[in-house]
Amino acid sequence: MTTTPHTHKKNVAATRHGLLPTMYDLPSENPEEPGLPDEFHDHQPELLSITLQLSDYAEDNWYTAKDLNLYYDVAHPQWYKRPDWFLAVGVPRLYDSQDMRLSYVVWQEAVNPFVVVELLSPGTHKEDLGQTDSPPTAPPTKWTVYEKILQVPYYVLFDRYTDSLRVFRLSATQYEQVTLTNNRLWIPELKVGLGLWQGCYKQVDRLWLRWYDEAGHWLPTPIEQALKEQQRADAAEAELAQLRTLLRARGTDPNQL
Repeated sequence: MTTTPHTHKKNVAATRHGLLPTMYDLPSENPEEPGLPDEFHDHQPELLSITLQLSDYAEDNWYTAKDLNLYYDVAHPQWYKRPDWFLAVGVPRLYDSQDMRLSYVVWQEAVNPFVVVELLSPGTHKEDLGQTDSPPTAPPTKWTVYEKILQVPYYVLFDRYTDSLRVFRLSATQYEQVTLTNNRLWIPELKVGLGLWQGCYKQVDRLWLRWYDEAGHWLPTPIEQALKEQQRADAAEAELAQLRTLLRARGTDPNQL
């Protein structure tokens, strides 16, 4: 039997806690609305939003959201999907440039998402991958909505249990899977790339989805950017102190320069 990372952790937890059920044994999905409301579904979308930088768009001219209702069909205004994360470009950061969004209504926004990310979970992976069909009277699946109705250019699927990344790009009217190199995808329309980064975020060291620039460098979080700026300032101060010491050794008072 093949042992997955999830199975291994479950076995370790079972050994540690005896015969009592662990979090791996107890359900975390709501049967009426499957999907995992776990920490990863909070942290991963947040990392995508705080590291995104778009050189061709002002900061108030794109919008990212996680777990927000996305209304897509004016003929069925109550139908919606709830992507784990999505990006729309060319729209104001605030709704009507003045309010935080309660949802994203495409017939009002007039701009469809450009990138949608779904984080696969046991209860949703078949629908996310387009492996299920909806009854004629039921709302279409996520795959159908993203591919046929909204025609989202990039559909990204990440399975944290197997650390597998799959990307589908819209070609004409259907999705085609993209062949990735080193689990990285360059999006030329946005001049930014998306890939798997091994690192520590929220005190968890694992593979995370993260943006990178044209040089292949991971785009920093605000904390990382502040740390880099502090390191540069410290290096400049150390260089200045070294120069002052050198001038004094040569008999010159640096304060008189």
